[in-house]
Amino acid sequence: MSGASGTPYAAAVLRGLLDAGESVDLVVSRASRLTLLDETGISFRDAHWQDDLREWLARGADGKPGTFVPDIDAVRHWSAGDLAAGPSSGSYPAKGMLIVPASTACVAGVALGLSKDLLQRAASVTLKERRRLVVSVRETPLNGQTLRHLVTLDDLGAAVVPASPGFYAGATHIQDLVDFVAGRVLDAAGVEHDLYRRWKGDLGGSRTTDN
Repeated sequence: MSGASGTPYAAAVLRGLLDAGESVDLVVSRASRLTLLDETGISFRDAHWQDDLREWLARGADGKPGTFVPDIDAVRHWSAGDLAAGPSSGSYPAKGMLIVPASTACVAGVALGLSKDLLQRAASVTLKERRRLVVSVRETPLNGQTLRHLVTLDDLGAAVVPASPGFYAGATHIQDLVDFVAGRVLDAAGVEHDLYRRWKGDLGGSRTTDN
């Protein structure tokens, strides 16, 4: 997680990964902790990260308690300042990496190959090892510099998945729109889920999907 607004997207992706039986290496940047506190009122603390994560994932996009009970045993947390952490090395086993939400500063750092923190370092490792990197940028409008950085990431093999909800899946609540974006992120990562209703085309075949 980087410091962009959009912590509900990150929560939905985490819930989707855990529902799919995936183990997760979690990196929460310093800026993201501030955003999480601002958007949810939850302080993400290294010493109590399990309790903080459990409380966060149990909430819906509206901030109200939900029914999801996360399997925290499947999550390993790494401090963003720990450049000797497992994900900092290409020999550490991983299927890929998802940056949700991705700030423009994070996008720039990854595109330029910087390693100022574990988040950027792990992204660089993911690219050099030819693993899946999914970047869900959450910003609007986008200036030319950020657009060029996103093109660079695409050229490097990353999947750029903007946090842009689709409305054809019959959303009736905020959580439906959040889950749509999370589902598209998981699609790009090759993770099975049932977070949104997929478009199958109408009887006349005149409409197409946005794939």
